[in-house]
Amino acid sequence: MSSAQAAFMPLYLAYAGPLSTGKAIEATWHYMSAWCPGKVWVASQLFLSCCRGVISISGGPVRVYSLPGRENYSSVEANGIQSQMLSRWSASFTVTSSGAQEATGRAVSTARPSTGKRLKKTPEKKTGNKDCKADIAFLIDGSFNIGQRRFNLQKNFVGKVALMLGIGTEGPHVGLVQASEHPKIEFYLKNFTSAKDHTAQKFFTADSGVRKGIPKVVVVFIDGWPSDDIEEAGIVAREFGVNVFIVSVAKPIPEELGMVQDVAFVDKAVCRNNGFFSYHMPNWFGTTKYVKPLVQKLCTHEQMMCSKTCYNSVNIAFLIDGSSSVGDSNFRLMLEFVSNIAKTFEISDIGAKIAAVQFTYDQRTEFSFTDYNTKENILAVIRNIRYMSGGTATGDAISFTVRNVFGPVRDSPNKNFLVIVTDGQSYDDVRGPAAAAHDAGITIFSVGVAWAPLDDLKDMASKPKESHAFFTREFTGLEPIVSDIIRGICRDFLESQQ
Repeated sequence: MSSAQAAFMPLYLAYAGPLSTGKAIEATWHYMSAWCPGKVWVASQLFLSCCRGVISISGGPVRVYSLPGRENYSSVEANGIQSQMLSRWSASFTVTSSGAQEATGRAVSTARPSTGKRLKKTPEKKTGNKDCKADIAFLIDGSFNIGQRRFNLQKNFVGKVALMLGIGTEGPHVGLVQASEHPKIEFYLKNFTSAKDHTAQKFFTADSGVRKGIPKVVVVFIDGWPSDDIEEAGIVAREFGVNVFIVSVAKPIPEELGMVQDVAFVDKAVCRNNGFFSYHMPNWFGTTKYVKPLVQKLCTHEQMMCSKTCYNSVNIAFLIDGSSSVGDSNFRLMLEFVSNIAKTFEISDIGAKIAAVQFTYDQRTEFSFTDYNTKENILAVIRNIRYMSGGTATGDAISFTVRNVFGPVRDSPNKNFLVIVTDGQSYDDVRGPAAAAHDAGITIFSVGVAWAPLDDLKDMASKPKESHAFFTREFTGLEPIVSDIIRGICRDFLESQQ
């Protein structure tokens, strides 16, 4: 276009939402390139735009400057192109040739002065995929052997995995660590919610954004074979409750073979050698088909064995004696005992769960496993439990709890525990209901105070009786038993995982 052909031509860009923005800008680019020959450097704000200026027929680079919004622009024709009439637009830009003066072009007299302020759009917080709650660290290969091209392909694959995971405030959180001789944390879990032992110790911390009761996962990408002791790093990760996934790509190049310490490194690094925690891709090309299977593994909470601990994978119900012999002040001490145990565990919708039943001759469910999923709510409800007063029918209370509290969660992956706190002899049989609870897979800890018969406590307790039955003469003696119960739950949980 020559000087004589210069014309003031409006060009507007219709905004079609976040997903269409890229296509809209691309369409604008093609339109501008056809009208203004040469290389166009597009400004950052392309909403309703106006382009004016003279570009020589030979083309060349141009510069773009922002201008105020305008009103009442009439339609014009130039170079065989008919522009549209615009009543109003919010922003404009002017195009000039690089190093040259801006070409002449008369502005519309109804120019609207710019306020100089940009409207800030409040970013919408996405809840994410609630069925895939996990804190995931991607440990990408940054060694010299991978090269820039394969490194970029690796990043693209991780991006596709992250997109399919459904990252959000209530879904998976992700972070990224680049591993080479000196691991480098690119971003933490807390940065985006919309090296091996280095990662386990420094990455999965509360300050980095790790959440309690949520599976911790590190996905290790290895291009070729590792040259260091990955088995030791895997042990450290397991001690931190971190599930290690190994994604191996290609075979080692000849230069790496002499440095490989253990060809069976995958089986020794992962949480369990059952094929679930390892994944192999032949190369970095055509990896899209591997995205979904990997995401499905990362979202399968039931098989996250390393992150399952006694603190986040148990259901604990408390059966609390509310009989008349206890008294209101001692009943408060019993509730404090229950709270001190409950607050030790990582309570969440996919973590540990707490329930409580108070009993006399009757039973009352104070709250079930599904009523509350935060520690704060659980402790508040326990404090507000009202004392019933009445007789003592512990056997019926056990049967009631097994049926109404544990029954609805019989398919839960968590291990079930029942802690019974009573101060006297039951008026009914406890042996039969306790045996039925044991057969249902419920481990019972019995805690007796004052007049509670030791025989009843042992009849209710799981085996070995000596480590599951406790007695104190005074209600103030309940406090030292708290740590015994917690250790016992963790011991039994670990034994069940063997």
